[in-house]
Amino acid sequence: MQTFGYKLLGQDGNARLGEIQTPRGVIRTPAFMPVGTVGTVKALYPEQVKGAGADILLGNTYHLMLRPGAERIARLGGLHKFMRWDGPILTDSGGFQVMSLATIRKITEEGAQFQSHIDGSRHMLTPERSIEIQCLLGSDIQMQFDECIELPAERSEVERAMALSLRWAERSKRAFEAQVLAGGATRGQALFAIVQGGVDSELRQRSARALVEMDFPGYAVGGLAVGEGHEAMVATLEETLPHLPAEKPRYLMGVGTPLDLIESVRRGIDMFDCVMPTRNGRHGTAFTWDGRVNLHNARHAEDLAPLDPESTCPAARDYSRAYLHHLVKSGEYLGAMILSWVNTVFYQDLMAAMRKAIAEGRFDAWAEATKARLERKV
Repeated sequence: MQTFGYKLLGQDGNARLGEIQTPRGVIRTPAFMPVGTVGTVKALYPEQVKGAGADILLGNTYHLMLRPGAERIARLGGLHKFMRWDGPILTDSGGFQVMSLATIRKITEEGAQFQSHIDGSRHMLTPERSIEIQCLLGSDIQMQFDECIELPAERSEVERAMALSLRWAERSKRAFEAQVLAGGATRGQALFAIVQGGVDSELRQRSARALVEMDFPGYAVGGLAVGEGHEAMVATLEETLPHLPAEKPRYLMGVGTPLDLIESVRRGIDMFDCVMPTRNGRHGTAFTWDGRVNLHNARHAEDLAPLDPESTCPAARDYSRAYLHHLVKSGEYLGAMILSWVNTVFYQDLMAAMRKAIAEGRFDAWAEATKARLERKV
């Protein structure tokens, strides 16, 4: 069984070019993970996601534990077989969803007690149960259970949640190691820690140092993109990343816009996930190399030009803006399917362009030229 590992292939400033090795294949970094929350990247076939250039996708502990259930997925052969995806899968621990979706929740030292947003049933999610679920799903990269809070928040509340997340990190690590010994996980799978602390530099550094001492295979920066704004997010990364080991992957959770990705890679982030490509696609917005395109806009009603002639996605080159406008205004499923595909390909093309720019030592020049184009709104 191949073990998990990270190889730094090159660097341009703080931007990193690398590879994450897993038994199910190599993840080229910087990498963007399409979000397959409940075992599907919305509106896309797995073959389209793979064809877009994605090496890895994300599933979610909270949603899959509620429906269809982790034990059922395990009986059916695991999440990879269940959804017909043979590449690596990362699973979120469920902490963010407990914060944002659970209608009733109570956080204690033991874990999070909450009421399902689906049927109102009550559940208890602890670090141990979160790891058990992720092992039943068979994910290649698992996340520690943590408490994520919305910003802005009082410093005392941010510190409390950060300290609790550290204690939960220790319990998550022990639970994962116990799963390995019991045969529920393998050495080819990896557990990542999550740095918390809001936008407070001292709290972030304290969290990072404590987690590095625990020696995880990878480190995520969590608790951002929750209301703090782009500039505060970037500043937090600048203050946090120097305290994480250079020889291990760094993952920024739940981010974000093309601008967010470029500026985060510039500061040393290797991995991302976000629902933005498919969510925007379902609501009639496309990402192109010349900015976002709102297909609801009447200006596109008789425009026979392609959506994005530079895209590697056939749909972006072959369908006219007039036709896509018609689909979106008519509420046709095909509109959501095409635009979700276009956006998923765009995000993968963006990551490929960043990898190429880093390899050629021209990341800053590429970033500035690309940002000037992407910040247009069409």
